[in-house]
Amino acid sequence: MKKLILAVFIILISYESYNVFINTTRFKKEKTSLVYDGSGINALADSLLAQHIILEKPSFLLLASVFDIENKLKPGKFLIKKNTSLLGLVRILRNNHQFTVNFVVNKVRTIGELAKLIGNTLSSDSTTAAQFFNNNDSLAPFGTDTTQLLTLFIPNTYTLYWSTSMPKLLIKMKEQSKQFWSLHNRQVKAISLGMTPNQVYTLASIVEEECNYDTDKSLIASVYLNRLKKSMRLQACPTIKYAMKDFTLTRIYEKYLNNPSPYNTYRKLGLPPGPICTPSPTTIDLILNAPKTNYLYFVAKADFSGYHHFSATFEEHSKFAKEYQRKLDEYQQRKKQSL
Repeated sequence: MKKLILAVFIILISYESYNVFINTTRFKKEKTSLVYDGSGINALADSLLAQHIILEKPSFLLLASVFDIENKLKPGKFLIKKNTSLLGLVRILRNNHQFTVNFVVNKVRTIGELAKLIGNTLSSDSTTAAQFFNNNDSLAPFGTDTTQLLTLFIPNTYTLYWSTSMPKLLIKMKEQSKQFWSLHNRQVKAISLGMTPNQVYTLASIVEEECNYDTDKSLIASVYLNRLKKSMRLQACPTIKYAMKDFTLTRIYEKYLNNPSPYNTYRKLGLPPGPICTPSPTTIDLILNAPKTNYLYFVAKADFSGYHHFSATFEEHSKFAKEYQRKLDEYQQRKKQSL
């Protein structure tokens, strides 16, 4: 009888050893993702079984109990490689080796666009993100509000856990923003311009929307800085597009200039309440290092090259502006006739 019990014991030990150390996942892909929502270890075991990550529950539950996974595991997304052993799986879960994603911030113009980006990258859906970002009570702990929110987002690629919550995202963005402004004397340069980092960011967002060429961006920055110093209205066309919430506009007509929005810099003196997009770090640096000029005006060149004429006087500016308007009228007329 003792021999039989010993034999059974050896078989059980061998079986569990095989399951723990040798038996591996059976899914066909090289990797598969596992989402844990915090619903408990038994529900997790069912999910693992359904995805063929484990072959049976008892061995997993036994090992999970030994490693106290239920009290250590946090909700999130885990990446499981093909042929991972049960012990390897348990270690991944116990140590919370969660799946990371690249959160790529390029140019976004609105909270809605930012929320959509988050919904396409992180576990939070776009609706949840939008509700959080549109609530000043939610944003107050991070020293920002709905008008200044974008200033926390310096375009770059950030590595985050897929399950990163909105508060943790803003903590991360605020830390990265603080680090950005501490480098290359950016904070000092902003002060020398008589501006805060948020004001520089807002001005950079306008310049970002004005032009694609850094050489012209630098001169456009000098124009706007000169206008601010002289208490002249910026009269920036991109702010009209933002006020109209129509970024497809290719021509700003007189009727648009009466828009009562606080973002309408044809009516409002100084900078708009906040940025109209997320400007690139390069554009921010172009503001901080803008050349000293006497330019107060600029207008696109009539050859539609994307470059601009810059002027110190309204008379000179008017000449270039009329030339551009004439060429634009001719172009639109030809376009209309070709339809």
